[in-house]
Amino acid sequence: MKQNSLKEYFRQWDAGNFDFTEAMAGEDHPKRPKPEKPLPAWDKKPILRLRNREIAFFRKLYAPIAVVLCTVMIGFLIYTVCSLPPFGAADLPTNNEVTARYLGKGMEETGAVNTVAGVILDYRAFDTLGESHVLFTAMLAVLALLLSESGIRESEAERRIMQDDLILRTTARVVTPVTLIFGVYVMFNGHLGPGGGFSGGAIVGAGLILYSIAFGFENLGRILNFKMFRIVVLFALSFYSIAKCYSFFCGANGYETIFSAGTPGAIFSAGLILPLNLAVGLVVSLTMYGFYSLFQRGEI
Repeated sequence: MKQNSLKEYFRQWDAGNFDFTEAMAGEDHPKRPKPEKPLPAWDKKPILRLRNREIAFFRKLYAPIAVVLCTVMIGFLIYTVCSLPPFGAADLPTNNEVTARYLGKGMEETGAVNTVAGVILDYRAFDTLGESHVLFTAMLAVLALLLSESGIRESEAERRIMQDDLILRTTARVVTPVTLIFGVYVMFNGHLGPGGGFSGGAIVGAGLILYSIAFGFENLGRILNFKMFRIVVLFALSFYSIAKCYSFFCGANGYETIFSAGTPGAIFSAGLILPLNLAVGLVVSLTMYGFYSLFQRGEI
Protein backbone atom coordinates (compact mmCIF):
# COMPACT_ATOMS: atom_id res chain seq x y z
CA MET A 1 0.00 0.00 0.00
CA LYS A 2 1.02 3.59 -0.43
CA GLN A 3 2.52 5.45 2.56
CA ASN A 4 -0.32 7.98 2.72
CA SER A 5 -2.88 5.18 2.73
CA LEU A 6 -1.11 3.43 5.62
CA LYS A 7 -1.13 6.60 7.70
CA GLU A 8 -4.81 7.14 7.05
CA TYR A 9 -5.56 3.53 7.91
CA PHE A 10 -3.56 3.83 11.13
CA ARG A 11 -5.39 7.02 12.23
CA GLN A 12 -8.75 5.37 11.65
CA TRP A 13 -7.64 2.21 13.50
CA ASP A 14 -6.30 4.25 16.41
CA ALA A 15 -9.64 6.03 16.72
CA GLY A 16 -11.42 2.68 16.71
CA ASN A 17 -13.21 3.36 13.45
CA PHE A 18 -11.33 1.06 11.14
CA ASP A 19 -10.73 -2.68 10.98
CA PHE A 20 -7.09 -2.89 9.99
CA THR A 21 -7.22 -6.67 9.55
CA GLU A 22 -10.09 -6.43 7.09
CA ALA A 23 -8.41 -3.62 5.19
CA MET A 24 -5.24 -5.67 4.75
CA ALA A 25 -7.18 -8.65 3.47
CA GLY A 26 -7.01 -9.56 -0.20
CA GLU A 27 -9.48 -8.51 -2.81
CA ASP A 28 -11.29 -11.85 -2.43
CA HIS A 29 -12.09 -11.27 1.28
CA PRO A 30 -15.84 -11.83 1.83
CA LYS A 31 -16.23 -8.61 3.83
CA ARG A 32 -14.35 -6.45 1.36
CA PRO A 33 -16.78 -4.48 -0.85
CA LYS A 34 -16.61 -5.54 -4.43
CA PRO A 35 -15.82 -2.77 -6.89
CA GLU A 36 -18.66 -1.91 -9.18
CA LYS A 37 -18.27 -3.28 -12.64
CA PRO A 38 -18.11 -0.65 -15.35
CA LEU A 39 -21.12 -0.38 -17.53
CA PRO A 40 -20.76 -2.45 -20.67
CA ALA A 41 -19.70 -0.55 -23.74
CA TRP A 42 -22.31 0.24 -26.37
CA ASP A 43 -22.76 -2.78 -28.51
CA LYS A 44 -22.30 -1.69 -32.10
CA LYS A 45 -22.77 -5.12 -33.59
CA PRO A 46 -26.53 -4.79 -34.24
CA ILE A 47 -25.98 -1.44 -35.96
CA LEU A 48 -23.14 -2.84 -38.02
CA ARG A 49 -25.21 -5.86 -38.97
CA LEU A 50 -28.09 -3.58 -39.94
CA ARG A 51 -25.76 -1.38 -41.96
CA ASN A 52 -24.22 -4.33 -43.74
CA ARG A 53 -27.67 -5.67 -44.54
CA GLU A 54 -28.71 -2.31 -45.93
CA ILE A 55 -25.59 -2.10 -48.08
CA ALA A 56 -26.05 -5.64 -49.31
CA PHE A 57 -29.73 -4.95 -50.01
CA PHE A 58 -28.81 -1.76 -51.90
CA ARG A 59 -26.20 -3.59 -53.97
CA LYS A 60 -28.74 -6.21 -54.95
CA LEU A 61 -31.28 -3.61 -56.04
CA TYR A 62 -28.81 -1.20 -57.66
CA ALA A 63 -28.40 -3.13 -60.91
CA PRO A 64 -32.11 -3.79 -61.63
CA ILE A 65 -33.11 -0.23 -60.65
CA ALA A 66 -30.39 1.20 -62.89
CA VAL A 67 -31.53 -0.98 -65.80
CA VAL A 68 -35.16 0.08 -65.32
CA LEU A 69 -34.32 3.79 -65.12
CA CYS A 70 -32.04 3.64 -68.15
CA THR A 71 -34.66 1.72 -70.12
CA VAL A 72 -37.36 4.27 -69.27
CA MET A 73 -35.07 7.16 -70.17
CA ILE A 74 -34.02 5.57 -73.46
CA GLY A 75 -37.64 4.82 -74.32
CA PHE A 76 -38.66 8.40 -73.54
CA LEU A 77 -35.85 9.81 -75.70
CA ILE A 78 -36.66 7.49 -78.59
CA TYR A 79 -40.34 8.43 -78.38
CA THR A 80 -39.41 12.12 -78.38
CA VAL A 81 -37.16 11.72 -81.42
CA CYS A 82 -39.83 9.78 -83.30
CA SER A 83 -42.36 12.52 -82.49
CA LEU A 84 -40.18 15.28 -83.94
CA PRO A 85 -41.27 16.71 -87.30
CA PRO A 86 -39.19 15.88 -90.37
CA PHE A 87 -36.20 18.09 -90.90
CA GLY A 88 -37.06 21.08 -93.05
CA ALA A 89 -40.77 20.24 -93.29
CA ALA A 90 -42.74 23.02 -94.98
CA ASP A 91 -46.04 22.40 -93.16
CA LEU A 92 -44.84 23.69 -89.81
CA PRO A 93 -46.15 27.23 -89.40
CA THR A 94 -44.61 27.71 -85.96
CA ASN A 95 -41.19 26.68 -87.17
CA ASN A 96 -41.42 28.86 -90.26
CA GLU A 97 -42.65 31.79 -88.19
CA VAL A 98 -39.72 31.62 -85.78
CA THR A 99 -37.20 31.20 -88.60
CA ALA A 100 -38.68 34.10 -90.55
CA ARG A 101 -38.60 36.29 -87.43
CA TYR A 102 -34.96 35.49 -86.72
CA LEU A 103 -33.78 35.98 -90.30
CA GLY A 104 -36.08 38.84 -91.26
CA LYS A 105 -36.02 41.04 -88.17
CA GLY A 106 -32.98 39.74 -86.28
CA MET A 107 -30.64 42.54 -87.34
CA GLU A 108 -33.30 45.21 -86.86
CA GLU A 109 -34.35 44.06 -83.37
CA THR A 110 -30.97 43.03 -81.96
CA GLY A 111 -28.58 45.22 -83.97
CA ALA A 112 -26.27 42.23 -84.50
CA VAL A 113 -24.99 41.42 -87.97
CA ASN A 114 -24.27 37.89 -86.78
CA THR A 115 -27.72 36.34 -86.53
CA VAL A 116 -26.41 33.45 -84.42
CA ALA A 117 -25.14 35.89 -81.78
CA GLY A 118 -28.49 37.70 -81.86
CA VAL A 119 -30.34 34.45 -81.22
CA ILE A 120 -28.00 33.20 -78.51
CA LEU A 121 -27.56 36.42 -76.55
CA ASP A 122 -30.85 38.18 -77.23
CA TYR A 123 -33.78 35.96 -78.20
CA ARG A 124 -32.49 32.97 -76.22
CA ALA A 125 -30.19 34.69 -73.74
CA PHE A 126 -31.81 32.84 -70.86
CA ASP A 127 -30.47 29.54 -72.25
CA THR A 128 -26.99 30.99 -72.54
CA LEU A 129 -27.21 32.19 -68.95
CA GLY A 130 -27.95 28.62 -67.90
CA GLU A 131 -25.01 27.31 -69.90
CA SER A 132 -22.67 29.78 -68.21
CA HIS A 133 -23.91 28.69 -64.80
CA VAL A 134 -23.43 25.06 -65.81
CA LEU A 135 -19.76 25.82 -66.43
CA PHE A 136 -19.53 27.58 -63.08
CA THR A 137 -21.24 24.67 -61.31
CA ALA A 138 -18.84 22.21 -62.94
CA MET A 139 -15.97 24.38 -61.73
CA LEU A 140 -17.34 24.29 -58.18
CA ALA A 141 -17.58 20.50 -58.33
CA VAL A 142 -13.97 20.20 -59.46
CA LEU A 143 -12.90 22.66 -56.75
CA ALA A 144 -14.67 20.60 -54.10
CA LEU A 145 -12.97 17.42 -55.27
CA LEU A 146 -9.45 18.61 -56.10
CA LEU A 147 -8.80 21.81 -54.15
CA SER A 148 -6.36 21.18 -51.32
CA GLU A 149 -4.89 23.45 -48.68
CA SER A 150 -1.28 22.86 -49.60
CA GLY A 151 -1.83 22.11 -53.28
CA ILE A 152 -0.41 19.27 -55.32
CA ARG A 153 2.79 20.84 -56.50
CA GLU A 154 4.45 19.84 -59.71
CA SER A 155 7.53 17.73 -59.33
CA GLU A 156 10.76 19.68 -59.63
CA ALA A 157 12.00 17.40 -62.40
CA GLU A 158 8.85 17.85 -64.48
CA ARG A 159 8.86 21.61 -64.07
CA ARG A 160 12.55 21.81 -64.96
CA ILE A 161 12.00 19.75 -68.11
CA MET A 162 9.20 22.06 -69.24
CA GLN A 163 10.88 25.34 -68.39
CA ASP A 164 14.26 24.31 -69.81
CA ASP A 165 12.75 23.39 -73.15
CA LEU A 166 14.07 26.14 -75.42
CA ILE A 167 11.72 25.30 -78.29
CA LEU A 168 8.65 25.34 -76.04
CA ARG A 169 9.57 28.62 -74.35
CA THR A 170 10.46 30.35 -77.61
CA THR A 171 7.27 29.16 -79.27
CA ALA A 172 5.18 30.21 -76.27
CA ARG A 173 6.71 33.71 -76.33
CA VAL A 174 5.46 34.14 -79.89
CA VAL A 175 2.21 32.15 -79.84
CA THR A 176 0.79 33.15 -76.44
CA PRO A 177 0.36 36.91 -77.11
CA VAL A 178 -1.11 36.21 -80.55
CA THR A 179 -3.50 33.65 -79.06
CA LEU A 180 -4.69 35.99 -76.32
CA ILE A 181 -5.16 38.91 -78.71
CA PHE A 182 -7.01 36.74 -81.19
CA GLY A 183 -9.28 35.41 -78.44
CA VAL A 184 -10.16 38.93 -77.32
CA TYR A 185 -10.80 39.89 -80.95
CA VAL A 186 -13.18 36.93 -81.36
CA MET A 187 -15.09 38.07 -78.26
CA PHE A 188 -15.44 41.64 -79.55
CA ASN A 189 -16.33 40.43 -83.04
CA GLY A 190 -19.14 38.10 -81.97
CA HIS A 191 -21.94 40.47 -82.93
CA LEU A 192 -20.30 41.40 -86.25
CA GLY A 193 -19.23 38.02 -87.59
CA PRO A 194 -18.29 34.48 -86.58
CA GLY A 195 -17.14 34.38 -82.98
CA GLY A 196 -18.51 35.23 -79.58
CA GLY A 197 -17.92 34.59 -75.92
CA PHE A 198 -17.70 30.80 -76.00
CA SER A 199 -15.23 30.53 -78.87
CA GLY A 200 -13.20 33.56 -77.77
CA GLY A 201 -13.09 32.35 -74.20
CA ALA A 202 -11.86 28.94 -75.34
CA ILE A 203 -9.03 30.60 -77.30
CA VAL A 204 -8.01 32.81 -74.36
CA GLY A 205 -8.13 29.80 -72.02
CA ALA A 206 -5.85 27.87 -74.38
CA GLY A 207 -3.41 30.79 -74.37
CA LEU A 208 -3.32 30.86 -70.57
CA ILE A 209 -2.71 27.13 -70.42
CA LEU A 210 0.12 27.38 -72.96
CA TYR A 211 1.76 30.15 -70.94
CA SER A 212 1.54 28.16 -67.71
CA ILE A 213 3.02 25.08 -69.38
CA ALA A 214 6.00 26.97 -70.77
CA PHE A 215 6.76 29.38 -67.92
CA GLY A 216 5.10 27.78 -64.90
CA PHE A 217 2.22 28.86 -62.71
CA GLU A 218 4.18 31.27 -60.53
CA ASN A 219 4.37 34.19 -62.98
CA LEU A 220 0.75 33.90 -64.01
CA GLY A 221 -0.31 33.29 -60.42
CA ARG A 222 0.78 36.81 -59.43
CA ILE A 223 -2.17 38.15 -61.41
CA LEU A 224 -4.55 35.23 -61.87
CA ASN A 225 -4.88 33.60 -58.46
CA PHE A 226 -7.86 32.04 -56.73
CA LYS A 227 -9.03 35.37 -55.30
CA MET A 228 -8.95 37.06 -58.70
CA PHE A 229 -10.67 34.03 -60.24
CA ARG A 230 -13.58 34.31 -57.80
CA ILE A 231 -13.93 38.06 -58.27
CA VAL A 232 -13.92 37.94 -62.07
CA VAL A 233 -16.30 34.99 -62.38
CA LEU A 234 -18.68 36.43 -59.80
CA PHE A 235 -18.69 39.81 -61.53
CA ALA A 236 -19.22 38.28 -64.99
CA LEU A 237 -22.12 36.03 -63.97
CA SER A 238 -23.71 38.74 -61.82
CA PHE A 239 -23.51 41.28 -64.63
CA TYR A 240 -25.01 38.79 -67.09
CA SER A 241 -27.88 37.93 -64.74
CA ILE A 242 -28.71 41.52 -63.74
CA ALA A 243 -28.42 42.90 -67.29
CA LYS A 244 -30.65 40.25 -68.84
CA CYS A 245 -33.19 40.43 -66.03
CA TYR A 246 -33.42 44.15 -66.71
CA SER A 247 -33.73 43.51 -70.43
CA PHE A 248 -36.39 40.83 -69.98
CA PHE A 249 -38.36 43.01 -67.59
CA CYS A 250 -38.35 45.94 -69.98
CA GLY A 251 -39.22 43.77 -72.97
CA ALA A 252 -42.09 42.03 -71.20
CA ASN A 253 -43.63 45.32 -70.08
CA GLY A 254 -43.02 47.29 -73.26
CA TYR A 255 -40.40 49.64 -71.82
CA GLU A 256 -37.40 50.98 -73.75
CA THR A 257 -34.03 49.90 -72.42
CA ILE A 258 -30.96 52.10 -72.11
CA PHE A 259 -29.05 49.65 -74.30
CA SER A 260 -29.71 50.77 -77.85
CA ALA A 261 -29.32 48.40 -80.78
CA GLY A 262 -27.19 51.03 -82.47
CA THR A 263 -26.00 50.90 -86.06
CA PRO A 264 -25.57 47.31 -87.31
CA GLY A 265 -21.93 46.77 -88.25
CA ALA A 266 -20.47 49.22 -85.75
CA ILE A 267 -18.22 47.88 -83.03
CA PHE A 268 -20.36 49.44 -80.26
CA SER A 269 -23.76 48.21 -81.34
CA ALA A 270 -26.18 45.33 -80.76
CA GLY A 271 -27.15 46.49 -77.28
CA LEU A 272 -26.14 44.01 -74.61
CA ILE A 273 -24.65 41.44 -76.97
CA LEU A 274 -21.10 42.83 -76.85
CA PRO A 275 -20.78 43.08 -73.04
CA LEU A 276 -22.51 39.71 -72.64
CA ASN A 277 -20.02 38.15 -75.04
CA LEU A 278 -17.21 39.54 -72.91
CA ALA A 279 -18.81 38.21 -69.72
CA VAL A 280 -19.28 34.74 -71.19
CA GLY A 281 -15.74 34.80 -72.58
CA LEU A 282 -14.30 35.58 -69.15
CA VAL A 283 -16.21 32.72 -67.54
CA VAL A 284 -15.21 30.22 -70.23
CA SER A 285 -11.52 31.20 -70.32
CA LEU A 286 -11.09 31.16 -66.55
CA THR A 287 -12.99 27.90 -66.25
CA MET A 288 -10.70 26.22 -68.79
CA TYR A 289 -7.58 27.50 -67.08
CA GLY A 290 -9.00 26.63 -63.66
CA PHE A 291 -9.65 23.04 -64.71
CA TYR A 292 -6.09 22.66 -65.96
CA SER A 293 -4.59 24.29 -62.88
CA LEU A 294 -6.62 22.12 -60.49
CA PHE A 295 -5.80 18.88 -62.25
CA GLN A 296 -2.13 19.86 -62.51
CA ARG A 297 -1.39 21.11 -59.00
CA GLY A 298 -4.60 21.09 -56.95
CA GLU A 299 -5.11 24.85 -56.78
CA ILE A 300 -5.71 27.90 -58.94
